[in-house]
Amino acid sequence: QVQLVESGGGLVQPGGSLRLSCTTSGIFFSRARMGWYRQAPGKPRELVAQVTDGNTPAYADSVKGRFTISKDNAKNTLYLQMNSLKSEDTAVYYCYAGGNLWGQGTQVTVSL
Repeated sequence: QVQLVESGGGLVQPGGSLRLSCTTSGIFFSRARMGWYRQAPGKPRELVAQVTDGNTPAYADSVKGRFTISKDNAKNTLYLQMNSLKSEDTAVYYCYAGGNLWGQGTQVTVSL
């Protein structure tokens, strides 16, 4: 069964860090285009970061230099390391795999 399961969200203070994880099953993980999207209330879902089949990362300008996307092929897991978090990073973060596959979302709240 194809499944993407996210974890790692939570409440963090501005300037703090979180690492999101997306564990996958039922896909050719090493070959798949993978990425992270986020959606804040009242705003459209936006692409945050993605990796190609060659594991080449790409980032939205708003997170470049602060977020790092990576893949662990042995664990079939996608990560998003988020540093220097800002209040505007508050959103539900979704794991994505090529073929229009989505995780359930994990809430990230950056607040004092």
